[in-house]
Amino acid sequence: MTQQNHQEEAGELAQMRDMLREFVRERDWSRFHSPKNLAAALSVEASELLEPFTWLATGDKTELDDAKLRAIRHEMADVLAYLVMLADALDVDLHRALIEKMALNRSKYPAHKVKGDARKYTEYDE
Repeated sequence: MTQQNHQEEAGELAQMRDMLREFVRERDWSRFHSPKNLAAALSVEASELLEPFTWLATGDKTELDDAKLRAIRHEMADVLAYLVMLADALDVDLHRALIEKMALNRSKYPAHKVKGDARKYTEYDE
């Protein structure tokens, strides 16, 4: 990723954060947005993301009508909003956190060892 792409993504995240800050400020909701409450809300929204997939064979896009795709899109937006607000509350740079976590994942799941295998890293032989 280029430095310009990183700056653009950081700018987009900052725009989302600022939009959410304004929305919360206008409603005087910040007193409800403790890190614990934001994490709980994030978990609830992530669970709601599963609802449109209920009883589908695979959840592949071909199984989703326009209404389900819209519901999924809206739940994804809710998940993203709460994640951005939680990161804001805890001063976490999400872009850097992802880069850090991907480095850990690359270490735990080296491609040559796990390619095509979905087991957890603790299940592999050393």
